[in-house]
Amino acid sequence: MLLVQLVPGAISEILASVTDTGTLTVADRYGLMAAILDESLEDEDRNSINRLLRSVLKGRVKIVNELSTIN
Repeated sequence: MLLVQLVPGAISEILASVTDTGTLTVADRYGLMAAILDESLEDEDRNSINRLLRSVLKGRVKIVNELSTIN
C-alpha cells in the first residue's frame, strides 16, 4: 500500500499560488490529490480545497497543463 503524506503548509501554498496566478497547475492538482487522500486533513484545509474546486467549476480558476507557474 502506498503511503501518501502531505507536506506541511502545502494547501496554503497552493491557495496562495492559485490566488496569485488564477491557474491550477499539474503540480497543484497532484498536491490537492495528496491532500484529499490524507485522512488526517484538518477541516479548515478541507474547506479551503472545496472553495478552490468551486472556483474552478465557476470558471474563476483556469486549469492549465503546465507543471508549474514558475519560470
